[in-house]
Amino acid sequence: MYHFARSTNSFYVDCFINLRDSAVNIISRLESIVGRKNVSIEQADLENFGLDRTSVYCSNPRVIVFPTSIDQIQEVIYLANDLEVPIVPSGGRTGLSGGAVASNSEIVLSMNKMNSILDVNLNDRTVTVEAGATTQEVQEEAYKNGLFYPVNFASVGSSQIGGNVATNAGGVNVIKYGMTRDWVSGITAVTGSGELLVLNKSLIKNNTGYDFRHLFIGSEGTLGIICQVTLKLTEPPPPSSVFILGVSKFKDLLEVLKIFQSKLSLQAFEFFCDHALQKVIEVHGHPKPFGTYAPFYALIDFENQDNTSQDEALKLYSECVDKKLVLDGVMSESIAQSRNMWKLREDISETLWHYQPYKNDLSVRISKMPNFLDEIDSFIKKSYPNFEVIWYGHIGDGNLHLNILKPDELNKSEFKSRCDDISINLGQLVESFDGSISAEHGVGLLKRNYLKFSKSSGEINLMAEVKKVFDPKGILNPGKLL
Repeated sequence: MYHFARSTNSFYVDCFINLRDSAVNIISRLESIVGRKNVSIEQADLENFGLDRTSVYCSNPRVIVFPTSIDQIQEVIYLANDLEVPIVPSGGRTGLSGGAVASNSEIVLSMNKMNSILDVNLNDRTVTVEAGATTQEVQEEAYKNGLFYPVNFASVGSSQIGGNVATNAGGVNVIKYGMTRDWVSGITAVTGSGELLVLNKSLIKNNTGYDFRHLFIGSEGTLGIICQVTLKLTEPPPPSSVFILGVSKFKDLLEVLKIFQSKLSLQAFEFFCDHALQKVIEVHGHPKPFGTYAPFYALIDFENQDNTSQDEALKLYSECVDKKLVLDGVMSESIAQSRNMWKLREDISETLWHYQPYKNDLSVRISKMPNFLDEIDSFIKKSYPNFEVIWYGHIGDGNLHLNILKPDELNKSEFKSRCDDISINLGQLVESFDGSISAEHGVGLLKRNYLKFSKSSGEINLMAEVKKVFDPKGILNPGKLL
């Protein structure tokens, strides 16, 4: 808020008038593009659409705009270039790296009203959707047509396809089905200069040089606005069963994975620590899987086409017990039980969000995970003994989620500063293990200063040059990723 009412200095009065007129000009021009009802400066909208689930930033966008067509997106981008006002693309805002944060008077371009299922092609086994369609809507559309979209995570009901593509989202099924990148056959996007690109045309085979589709996957809204996506679909998986095992040592999880993977077709292999389990139980009231205490838990989802796999799973469980790898375990006997057991893992992220966590999303090769975790755990216990640390992740694909919960005695700024120090050391450790500072949540604001631990200076320079080509004036999601 600017207060110049008592000023006698005409310069400052003129500055205020110019600022006011500029803001009015932007809003009126946006309204002329998308209609008055699709532009908002309501405080509740500014606060809501200016943030994702990264809890360490403040919201301060200039205006929220809701386009309903690709033409409107182009016009908004032309306007932003003309006025040199930055744009922050906004999807379901479920990200955890600050990729959708608008804190510097940006235009937030929300895809909420571009959420249609455009086409389902049973011959091609594809579905084409607008970027604002949710993951769950795509999954349900595939299911209605006897097909399956396998990318899955806890936020399926609110995460949007455009955001999934922009961050190359992973989730719980990566061990069997891979990342979002593996399921994108075509992208329609508008670059930072307003140019419309139709990438790959949903072809299976297309050997015509550079595939810019893959530049947009994982680009975090820095190259263009993803408008439409064509996704590949596959056969629905056979019925599955779930086993939850209690494990005393993290390194034993890898041996358990090896044993179960040798005889069963796994759809997921997840892990979480006892602290994570206790938080979920406290918040949601879920029952413990069994009475025996265990520092770590493995959740194994395996195909069980004819119910014979359960017998095999029990044999493997006995083998793990005999080798003193497992302390206790429980296996689902129905679909309902499987769903309830999954809640112990899926509800972790939502539960921790209430504790204002600082999140690190790291990955190394699976074989290096035990030593990696040991070194991280030792460092944090020694350097930050008063911080509560929660571990969970997709151990089957080498992905570790490290969550540091904010102590009550620290304010948000102090907490972030302390955690940034931790992240520098974690980044150096990740670099020494040839790992990644971000496995599936992107870089955003939170990790941009640590990109150097996963990318060489040459790679980062090339990324910056690529951005200049697609976004010459740098209006798209500035400060994110690079």
